[in-house]
Amino acid sequence: MKISILFGITFACGFFGNFISNANPLPYEAIFNFGDSTSDTGNAAFDHLNVMEKLIPYGSTYFKHPSGRQSNGRLIIDFIAEAYGLPFLPAYKNITKIPDDIKKGVNFAYAGSTALDVKYFSGISGVSAPKESLNVQFDWFKKLKPDLCKSKEECDSFFKNSLFIVGEIGGNDIFYHLSKTITELREKVPLMVESIKNTTNALIEEGAVELVVPGNFPMGCNTDILSKKISQKKEDYDEFGCLIAYNTLIEYFNEQLKKSIETIKQKHPQAKIVYFDYYNDAKRLYQTPQQYGFISDKVEILKACCGGSGPYHHDEYWCGTPNTTVCSDPSKLINWDGPHFTEAAYKQIAKGLIEGPFAYPSLKPAPFKIA
Repeated sequence: MKISILFGITFACGFFGNFISNANPLPYEAIFNFGDSTSDTGNAAFDHLNVMEKLIPYGSTYFKHPSGRQSNGRLIIDFIAEAYGLPFLPAYKNITKIPDDIKKGVNFAYAGSTALDVKYFSGISGVSAPKESLNVQFDWFKKLKPDLCKSKEECDSFFKNSLFIVGEIGGNDIFYHLSKTITELREKVPLMVESIKNTTNALIEEGAVELVVPGNFPMGCNTDILSKKISQKKEDYDEFGCLIAYNTLIEYFNEQLKKSIETIKQKHPQAKIVYFDYYNDAKRLYQTPQQYGFISDKVEILKACCGGSGPYHHDEYWCGTPNTTVCSDPSKLINWDGPHFTEAAYKQIAKGLIEGPFAYPSLKPAPFKIA
């Protein structure tokens, strides 16, 4: 009798739970992400046996082992997926089951990738840009599309309830051209923005309805750039120790990107395009680090947690290799290995996007808080 009652209660609760679930579906059925190392969850690691994403201490904070991510833990895309009740996005190159692994989304981002095609980087001394540019990632999406949906009607219905994130991308285009002057780098910006715009338009033509186009981070505060572009002139730095010229360059890039978004909206008024303000979202962490749980020392806060020597704990020795060390508490620093953020920083940036105010317009309300 007790067993029957227990079964009845369990069945009723299960039925009721399913009813609630069906009555209140998740805001997004799937997420499809494009970008570079700031959102790659394993594509580059799949291709290379000895890349840094496979070295300890990458992944040590959350996953407890290297996870294909260039951080000590989760990335912005991971926090977004969690907030919307979706699993971590499988890396495109790691997909083994079709369609089981892909109905909740796929990550096409590739570490080191660029907005511009690889041909733009040929002949640059010391630079070997990967071929997996934004355009190549879009080709991967098109190749996978028949496994996502079988007809135009089915695709339109599926993509209407999916979120497409186009970037962040473009940072590596600048990193690979660091030997050039700021003026020369500015001349590359229109080409980079055009590439992002073209891919966004193409995704809309494939059926995407809600898309995110992120701007870029404050590169003048990036440990890798700070280490490579050390200046003896005090006036080259702002009050927080960031290089003014490179932050100004990114401000220019972001302004051009926002203008291109307006052009896309005019061409595709049916689409909702959200701009992620990565620049100000991340910059606030350097301006008032203690407010977000980071150390308050203005010198220490710009250092990499994992790295070698030098004033920024970053040199030619890469994190995880001999001659490098790891800070005692990664949650107290913003920069992880030089170019990339710590999980703690990515978490704060993600909160600023999902909970506001750094997404314009806002995404659909997330059913889960970032804890």
